[in-house]
Amino acid sequence: MDESRLSSIGLFETLSRDDRRLIAQHAEELDVDEGTQLVRQGEFAYEFFVIEDGTADVTRDGERIAQLGPGDFLGEMGIVGKVVRNATVVTTSFARAIVMTEQALRSITRTNPAVADRITAVVEERCLSMLG
Repeated sequence: MDESRLSSIGLFETLSRDDRRLIAQHAEELDVDEGTQLVRQGEFAYEFFVIEDGTADVTRDGERIAQLGPGDFLGEMGIVGKVVRNATVVTTSFARAIVMTEQALRSITRTNPAVADRITAVVEERCLSMLG
């Protein structure tokens, strides 16, 4: 994927161009049809997603709890915290998403811990805001 696409996404915008290039080497872009289930509550997490374009609904126990759009990310708590998914996410429109696997994040951690630390810090910040 092209590194320049990452510069407009909040999760990656503060990274240097070289750091975004590293992320781009380990990430894939997906075109996703409306109604596609990206993650399922209760399943183990193996990847996380960043929505570039489109929308998705987040449901927990069948109840809609949020709607996601461009720049939002999901599934990261499962791979960082090594826990099962706490919600289901289904696209509500055609969407383009960036996906990164847990294996790719581990590889980045080994080669450039600062980049992985940035992603982890954003995830932890988000977890804290959900608790408070």
